[in-house]
Amino acid sequence: MGIYPIQQAINIPSIANDIINDNLASRSTLLKRIEELERETTLNNARLLKLEALEHENIRLRSMLDSSFKIGERVSIAEIIRVDMDPYKHHVLINKGSWDKVFRLQPILDSNGVLGQVVNVAPKTSQVILISDPDHAIPVQINRNGFRSIAVGTGTTGRLDLPYIPNNTDIKNGDLLVTSGLGGRFPSGYPVAKVTEVITNPGKPFATVSAEPTAKLDHIKEILLVWRGGPKQQSPTFNYSLEKRFEDINPPDGEQ
Repeated sequence: MGIYPIQQAINIPSIANDIINDNLASRSTLLKRIEELERETTLNNARLLKLEALEHENIRLRSMLDSSFKIGERVSIAEIIRVDMDPYKHHVLINKGSWDKVFRLQPILDSNGVLGQVVNVAPKTSQVILISDPDHAIPVQINRNGFRSIAVGTGTTGRLDLPYIPNNTDIKNGDLLVTSGLGGRFPSGYPVAKVTEVITNPGKPFATVSAEPTAKLDHIKEILLVWRGGPKQQSPTFNYSLEKRFEDINPPDGEQ
């Protein structure tokens, strides 16, 4: 019995070493588990971000599809795959082309209104000019009273100009501009813009009128292609002068 304390004292270093080794092994296992959990957390966060992105995309697509039922024409969703970086050109490239029955001058919308129209078609892609492009003009009418005019691009996504509004025209801030249907390109009644500024110029024949597009031109991802009656029913011309555009919209008395 007298030897037992001595044996215990001799065994203390070995016992302590075993305890330390067990603790180190437990710590190493714990660190590995923490690393695994951190990796899993990172992956789960990435998946969550993707799910959130997909949820927002799903909401956008549902909104566009819901709006397509209100349009009444046949529509198809396409995705924007490239944006022209030239500040003087508001063009985008979409992932559908002639193989998908896309045609030149085809109307393009989002869930809020008119975006533009197709100008060039390839087998798998198409180029779209936005209504904000300085070379684009679209026939519109004031939804409140039916007065017809032209809305032209300014090179700024947040503004269109209406250069042919006489000073005595019944137009005011907040008026909704919709497609008039003239020219055969855009079916009538699509929202285009809301009037934001009306300045009468007593020394000039026309007022200064600006409007904000209803479509989200500066952060669009998906668009709606609209089929009305097919390419044969579309106007064969694209670039014609503003004077000719104005004559088309407001013909002289007796020619309407």
